[in-house]
Amino acid sequence: MRYEAPETLDAAVRLLSSATGLTKILAGGTDLLVQMRTDVVEPEVIVDIKGIGEVRHIGEENGGFRIGAAITGAELEEHPTLSKIWPGVVEGANLIGSTQVQGRATMGGNLCNGSPAADSVPGLIAAAATATIAGPNGTREMAVEDIMTGPRQLAIAKDEFIVSFFLPARPANASDCYLRFIPRTEMDIAVVGCATCLVLDGSGKITDARVSLGAVAARPLLVKECADAIIGSTLDEAAMAKLDAAAQAACKPITDKRGTIEYRTKVAGVLARRTAKTAYDRAKG
Repeated sequence: MRYEAPETLDAAVRLLSSATGLTKILAGGTDLLVQMRTDVVEPEVIVDIKGIGEVRHIGEENGGFRIGAAITGAELEEHPTLSKIWPGVVEGANLIGSTQVQGRATMGGNLCNGSPAADSVPGLIAAAATATIAGPNGTREMAVEDIMTGPRQLAIAKDEFIVSFFLPARPANASDCYLRFIPRTEMDIAVVGCATCLVLDGSGKITDARVSLGAVAARPLLVKECADAIIGSTLDEAAMAKLDAAAQAACKPITDKRGTIEYRTKVAGVLARRTAKTAYDRAKG
């Protein structure tokens, strides 16, 4: 095994392009190192991207935020303004593992690990976040909801990697929320995860919404039907019932030791209600 630690995007891309065997990106390493120790993967080359400035920076850009792919959950939580403007995004990132793991785990790694139950991904999807991806032809942008195509499957080529995420400018009277259900009180994999982002007008009516579900399909979902169920409402009970039904209808889960198809489907509706209520209350201030 060969370990490389490039300091520029170009150098990292050259390493990825020239490698012939299995190559893995190292950001936080909280998934990769475990997989290596349990012989799930045996990479010939590890490319550590933490020395590249662009992946380790948080900054305001065009009214929104640019977050490096190797920024840790702990760093997101400590940022003076990010958690106030995008609380749901930060909530998702800070449910990855234990406190110690959150000091290493990154949203880039969480997404690229390819788990449908990844905690940070629904929040990014609900926020309409985009990813900047570096490759041999420069950089390109992709909506986060389009990156994971299935379990451990990504729409990113072998010689590409995620540099950063962009959270767009947040309008007034808007907020978000992420919640998950797990069998234990902490440090477990989501049975269902849900993120909701809402925009209100001055009267409290919802004018825009995005709802994302995790762990209920082969990849995290952006559920337009959930948004349609509540846009134009003040989140009254009739709208909540439509939201619940739309969330359940979108589910295509599996039965495993953490939950049955029926249970996951029911929980998805409950979490859609709860995240919408919390996001609505936050948006009202």
